[in-house]
Amino acid sequence: MKRMLTVDDLARDQRFERIRIEDVVFDPRRPTELRNGFAPKEEESPDAARGLMHAIFVGEIQALEGAGRTCYDFDTGTGHDEAPFELKLDMARQCWDEARHVEISVKLTEHMGSEIGEFAEQTLLFEAACNADPVLRLTGVNRALEGLAIDVFNTMRDYGDMVDDPVLFFCEDWMLADEVTHVKMGSDWLRRLTVNDKERQKNALDFQHTVDKLFSFGGFRGENEENPVHLARKFRSLAGFTDDEITELVDVAAQAQKEAEAMSEAAAASLGA
Repeated sequence: MKRMLTVDDLARDQRFERIRIEDVVFDPRRPTELRNGFAPKEEESPDAARGLMHAIFVGEIQALEGAGRTCYDFDTGTGHDEAPFELKLDMARQCWDEARHVEISVKLTEHMGSEIGEFAEQTLLFEAACNADPVLRLTGVNRALEGLAIDVFNTMRDYGDMVDDPVLFFCEDWMLADEVTHVKMGSDWLRRLTVNDKERQKNALDFQHTVDKLFSFGGFRGENEENPVHLARKFRSLAGFTDDEITELVDVAAQAQKEAEAMSEAAAASLGA
């Protein structure tokens, strides 16, 4: 069986269409002024919620694939290309959770009036899970991307409450609890594996910073009223984030929003010229 799969190795049927996250964030047709499309008063909020639900669905598939690869890709040991057996057990537990999340997300997609393949799939989550160092996988996937899942599930749970959809609320609340566990595993293993290697820890946190910035989607996530997804401070704290790390993440999101706005405006101006 092949180790270290690439995105091109992922198996998908004809329902799935892939896009690049960069093409979405820096699309010149993208509005430069953000509006929270999940506010129930917004006319497009049902479509925005369905689109996010589909993104959750494909993200859960990739999280399952990524955790499964970590169980297989590395030998058991202490080197950079190895992973302790206990870490693999935690990743196997995460596979179990992610498989359940995929099933829940499929049913929620149908419940919300959508279907698999109605929206495109971007694959940055699995790309982060392809790193050759298991510690960088933990920071890129379990802390950055599963951290985003905490924010997204909390937002969708609140949306279900606002639109009086108890099915959506219950399912998102259930999966949110799992995501806190996944992020906590990443936080704990990061500290355990780098306790005597501060340079490796710094490299891993730098990688997390890069992934966090990309997955702020140029203002999609933040703490302002216009940001569709808000940082879930309480749940991130439960998952092992310090107050300083949360503050830094707020700054990263704000920086990503400013850069995306500037690039979108420049692209729109060049098209107009």
